[in-house]
Amino acid sequence: MTIHLCFHGIGTIRTEREPGEARYWVAEDEFLRILDLVQGRDGIELSFDDGNRSDAEIALPALIERELDATFFALAGRLHDPLSLDRDTLRLLRAWGMRIGSHGWDHVPWRGLDEEGARREFVDARTALEEASGGRIKHAALPLGRYDRATLRRLKEAGYWAVFTSDRFPANNGAWLRPRYSVTATDTAESVLRILDGGPRIDDAVRLGKSLVKRMR
Repeated sequence: MTIHLCFHGIGTIRTEREPGEARYWVAEDEFLRILDLVQGRDGIELSFDDGNRSDAEIALPALIERELDATFFALAGRLHDPLSLDRDTLRLLRAWGMRIGSHGWDHVPWRGLDEEGARREFVDARTALEEASGGRIKHAALPLGRYDRATLRRLKEAGYWAVFTSDRFPANNGAWLRPRYSVTATDTAESVLRILDGGPRIDDAVRLGKSLVKRMR
């Protein structure tokens, strides 16, 4: 089993693009404390959603210093946004051994997309991010954690090797659909440590049940 921690922004948010976005930004000092906890542990993976500039400015140097790696799920529609990862920073991440994944084009829910929207989010976004980053993209992360059976079918048809959710329970190694724990502004190194050391919990089983419902609806 793998515990997968997901971050969205590090430091102080400059501009909220969506209501409530600030609650997913983690203070830099707390982020560094969390990385110190992760360093040297087995069975832990890290990822970063939304393609914020702090991924390159704060997260990358901290990961390099601790010899950690991560997957960065960028947004194709924000490649020219000065507050987001662009072509050069995506290539810098790859140069340091980080993985690049797709978070789509516009950070919209993928559930209920029409055919045109699905192509834009699943295919066109991946193509743009591959060209920008200079390498293949095999993984996708679900914006806002929303999905259903049709969403997963479309992602499989698009050829993604793995898809990452926000379902907050441990992931089976090698699974195609992989849950993650989103780290928020209210989290601390201590609260993350409880996730890492807590072992199986009743709420994990509840979230697994909810995930199964999403996959079947």
